[in-house]
Amino acid sequence: MRCVIQRVTEASVTIDGEVVGRCGRGFLVLIGVHVDDTAADLKYMAEKVPNLRVFEDAAGKMNLSIRDVGGEILAVSQFTLYGDARGGRRPSFITAARPDKADPMYEELVAAWRAQGIHVETGRFGADMKVALVNDGPVTILMDSTKAF
Repeated sequence: MRCVIQRVTEASVTIDGEVVGRCGRGFLVLIGVHVDDTAADLKYMAEKVPNLRVFEDAAGKMNLSIRDVGGEILAVSQFTLYGDARGGRRPSFITAARPDKADPMYEELVAAWRAQGIHVETGRFGADMKVALVNDGPVTILMDSTKAF
């Protein structure tokens, strides 16, 4: 499982002109599910993202988690995180999980964050979404459950 975590002051997802999800201070998390992902990969992201210390403390050091600052998450599914463009000019997406696997894992990850008391809003799986954000910092963290980076 891959996540692109962007620290934001605000973010939103619009579908057909309607805002379907938004957050204030917190994270915009783009989520990709791999064909081989298991419950262990999901658990890794469910625990790692909320504990990521990228918010500044009183001394100006990135030392606080999203829970510490009462932040929110806007979670957006994005199969293109598994796009592989090494071989040519058009990316291959064969390692991205099919919707019948990816959607339930995405929903389970969102539910796990909500169970931890974090306010989470979402886009809509498989929809053509327009994502807007104000990246704070900018801070962008790449995370992979296989620790590939």
